[in-house]
Amino acid sequence: MFDHLGLPVSDLEQARRFYEQALQPLGITVMKAYPDAVGLAAGVDRKDEQQLWLTLADGTPTPLHLAFAAAGRAQVDAFHRAALAAGARDNGAPGLRPQYHDNYYAAFVIGPDGHNLEAVCHLPQDATP
Repeated sequence: MFDHLGLPVSDLEQARRFYEQALQPLGITVMKAYPDAVGLAAGVDRKDEQQLWLTLADGTPTPLHLAFAAAGRAQVDAFHRAALAAGARDNGAPGLRPQYHDNYYAAFVIGPDGHNLEAVCHLPQDATP
């Protein structure tokens, strides 16, 4: 549906460091960095294109919710640990969210600009990615 997404941040260098560490367990890395933007990508489908751009906000960014796909439940767990280690605030420990569906396994954190970040896996526990 989306080609790419711009995420406004208040401090580009702080955001780059945070997202680089927090999203590393999901295979998302910084692909390009400019003075006014940082491009991240998972490197799976479109290895040379950035799918998430961190951009410097004019003023205080409005918090958004972003859900990142995880290949398995272990990746969700690793994302949660990495994000907390990078300075995020816990907003929901890894676990099942049966209110969404039986296999909805997710973790939530609040990043440095108030963005609610989620890693989610829709596979059954015994499925191998």
